[in-house]
This record gives sequence, C-alpha cells and structure tokens, in this order.
Amino acid sequence: MDEITVSTKNMSTGSLFAPGNTIAWKHLSELNWPWEAIPLIASYIKELGTGLDENEYEARPGNVWIHKTAAIAPSAHIGSNIIIGAETEVRHCAFIRSNAIIGSNAVIGNSTELKNVILFDGVQVPHFNYVGDSILGYKSHLGAGAISSNCKSDHSLISVFCDSEIIETGLKKFGAILGDNVEVGCNAVLNPGTVIGSGSTVYPLLPVRGFIPANSIYKNPGEIVKKR
Repeated sequence: MDEITVSTKNMSTGSLFAPGNTIAWKHLSELNWPWEAIPLIASYIKELGTGLDENEYEARPGNVWIHKTAAIAPSAHIGSNIIIGAETEVRHCAFIRSNAIIGSNAVIGNSTELKNVILFDGVQVPHFNYVGDSILGYKSHLGAGAISSNCKSDHSLISVFCDSEIIETGLKKFGAILGDNVEVGCNAVLNPGTVIGSGSTVYPLLPVRGFIPANSIYKNPGEIVKKR
C-alpha cells in the first residue's frame, strides 16, 4: 500500500476544494484555513443574498433566498439567513435552522438538521444527519445517521490534530470540514475539528478525529490506508 503523506498544508482551502462549486467560493478562497469561514457564514449570506437575481430566487423574510427550481417539502422548516440553490431537494421534516448556504443539486433529507454550514453543490445529507458549524465540499455525502459533532463536552476551544502538529482554531463550535467527493459511512461521528481530504472514505459506525488525508480510507481509528 502506498505511503500516506500527512501535512498541515493539505488542510488548506485550496487543497481541500477545487475552485468554484459554491456561491461562497470567492470568500472561501481568500482564507488559508477553511474553518476560518465558520464565524463569517451569516455575513456571507447577507452579502450574497442581496446580489442574487430576483428572477431566479424567491426572497423570503429573515434573509432567506430560495432558487425557484428548488423543491421544498411543506413539512420542512426553513429558518433565517439561508440560501438554497437550483434543483436542490429539501425533504420531509428537514430542519434548516439558520446560517446555511446550500448549493445547487443538493439533497437535504428526512429529519436532517443544518446549522451554520456551507454545503457545496451536489452535497447529499439525505437521512437523519446533523451538520453544524461545518463545510461540506462538492458532491460529499453523509450516510444515514452520520453527524458532525460541533462542540466539545467541556466546551473548550477546538484544535485540529494533524499527525504530531496541533492547530488552534480559537473556535468553541466547529464540526467538520469535508473536501470534495468525501464519503462518510452510516452512523459515523465526526468529532469537533475533523478535517477530511478530498476523495476519502470513512467506514460506517466509526468515531473520527483530526485530519484524514486525501484519497484515503479510514478503516478504524489509527488505521488509514491509501486508496489505489
């Protein structure tokens, strides 16, 4: 099996995401670490929303903009400070609380809860997921019941662990950053400060912490192999 290279530079915004695939790309591209965007999501929405084409987006009270081709179930809850892109499906009993940028062709599923997130185009969180204070890259997918845990049990500030290095984020709430085309198995728990490189896969039922390099398979804590 090929050797896995672990480096903090692989957690940069440019390493995790291909350019584009979200209306927030200009803002994200200006940051070194993608989690620096988490406390800024609400401000991004207010700036981006006011510039959206009113012929394409329906503006609702509470700084909400929904593309006219998006399908929103009547039972879904749409809170405040939200942008939902073209052809996105928001299913039965989805709970979009606040501060969510949801891209085009995304799926927000049954009883899934979102709060303070950026979901790139094509993201799927289709069954009983919780995603808070997180960024999910292009076409990333959470299996049923997978969640991002966004707060430590002692409420201390969250760090990102990359091999022997520790990066202090200064954030009390920070769930996970998923690069493009990441696949997370059913009922996995992404602990606070998890960063997963593009093209990687997490097996079901696992607790995940720290940095998982791109194009890897996370089989168990301490067992990460390179994809062929």
